[in-house]
Amino acid sequence: MKRCPQCNRTEADDALTFCRADGTPLVLEDAGTQRFNSAPAGGETETRILPTGEGLSRPTAQTTVLGGRQPSGDTRGLRKSRRGVVTAIVMVAVLVLVLAASAYLYLSRGRSAAAKSSIAVLPFQNASGDPGMEYLSDGITESLINSLSQLSNMRVLARSTMFRFKGKDADPVAVGRQLGVDAILMGRVVQLGDSLSVQTDLVNVSDGSQMWGEQYSGKLTDLVTVQREIARDVSSKLKTKLSGADETKVTKTYTANPQAYQLYLKGRFYYGKRTKEDLLRSIGAYEQAISLDANFALAYVGVADSYSVMTAYGYAAPNDVFPKAKAAARRALQLDPDLAEAHASYALIVAEYDWNWAEAEREFKRSVELNPNIALTHYQYGFACLTPLGRFDEASNEIKRALELEPLSVPAAANLASLYVFARKNDLAVEQGREALRLEPNHPTVRWGLAFAYNASGMYVEAISTCETALQGDPGNQDCLQMVGYAYAKSGRRREAEEVIRKFEELGRTEYSVIYRPAVIHALLGDKEKAFAGLKKSFAARDWDMARISVDPFVDSLRDDPRFKDLIIRMQYPQ
Repeated sequence: MKRCPQCNRTEADDALTFCRADGTPLVLEDAGTQRFNSAPAGGETETRILPTGEGLSRPTAQTTVLGGRQPSGDTRGLRKSRRGVVTAIVMVAVLVLVLAASAYLYLSRGRSAAAKSSIAVLPFQNASGDPGMEYLSDGITESLINSLSQLSNMRVLARSTMFRFKGKDADPVAVGRQLGVDAILMGRVVQLGDSLSVQTDLVNVSDGSQMWGEQYSGKLTDLVTVQREIARDVSSKLKTKLSGADETKVTKTYTANPQAYQLYLKGRFYYGKRTKEDLLRSIGAYEQAISLDANFALAYVGVADSYSVMTAYGYAAPNDVFPKAKAAARRALQLDPDLAEAHASYALIVAEYDWNWAEAEREFKRSVELNPNIALTHYQYGFACLTPLGRFDEASNEIKRALELEPLSVPAAANLASLYVFARKNDLAVEQGREALRLEPNHPTVRWGLAFAYNASGMYVEAISTCETALQGDPGNQDCLQMVGYAYAKSGRRREAEEVIRKFEELGRTEYSVIYRPAVIHALLGDKEKAFAGLKKSFAARDWDMARISVDPFVDSLRDDPRFKDLIIRMQYPQ
């Protein structure tokens, strides 16, 4: 027989452990155990639970013996009941922990799902019938991408990925599933005279339904206001709760001058084309915008970026353009210290031109802190700053983050392959180079990255074949000349390698020629004196390639020479 010490209910079933009425652990109904609220049995000591007091909880209250006599052996049943209490406490505690963990995981999944809202903006269609207004539809698209990317809880696909779909009759659902986003924003822009009309549609990728659509009309001078309203409305329809700081970022106005803003959009339009002539046009448009609004920080960033990229493409000597780029980036930071793009632009310059690695890293980190959703910043931080420092794991993480934000970024994909070359992971380099080739077979950076990986892996025939078609169409292509020169030198074809060196020298008479590249070919041929003579000139010229000499496997034959060690010290790499 068992009894509930709380309600005095008796149970004949000895298998029961807890009272069916109130869940209290049952005790054996022994002669020596007195029921609560009854008189003590003659000659026995009464046992009771102390009232709950300060610092005590009922399940853990001690059993106190009253009187001075030793308890009889008949109290064994009571000791068993205490073990039952402990067991019950443990079971309840485990249950509470399980429920708490389940609730945490459920809520965490909810928060995680909210944090993973994602959107891609298809290039808006220019429905004006005037090709000269293409800059307007492109500019609206890019500005919306930039505004939405300011939101910390939203993943926004970057410009270069989305403009791969420009001019194509793309199915928004198919595009959204290809890119792994929740929603697609698409639109049409009509500009007639000074009138502007923008039609927008937000499509749910999961089922193809239209989540929202709106038409915005006004004057061309209202363009900034229209873009601000679209960004705010899209955020609302995606059920993204805007904090005060987020709304300030999304609705931020960089200039109050509509003409200056249109010129800025033209600058971005030309910058995206990347030819030397178009980059010069972009600088001209930005400078016109600045003449209309001297406090237009984004226009100064545009000037800095256009000058900086000219050196990477071999269009201009670093000493001719980087000082101008640096002055423009500094002015942008003076005007707007919280502009993420300005910090990233300045960081690239001090890494590639000043070789001030500590300052470059501070500026890149500040840019990411201000806006973690700019793919270009992650890519440049990884390749221009962390790679030269030999911090390859961090560098690859940054470039991979860029590819998450911009899955179709050809430069990021190609330079991830070159990063693997610098890290001496040649198999990964070839694999990544081939993956980049599938994205865009004719992109010059892809050819360079894949040929670089082939050369590092001893696949010299493949390196040459990757570049020879491009050289047939453009004999002055310096990227391809570099790679075939490396392949010829490494495979013992001295005459062909020396011919590539002569070609670089010829180019240098009429245009900027990257001195670093023929210097490395000399090193691969075993001509150390000529190699160091070239590297000395490359250092003075601040060649783009010099920044990565610390990790370049193709100059390994020079590393033991005191002149090389001195060069590394002058490059200011952290020791």
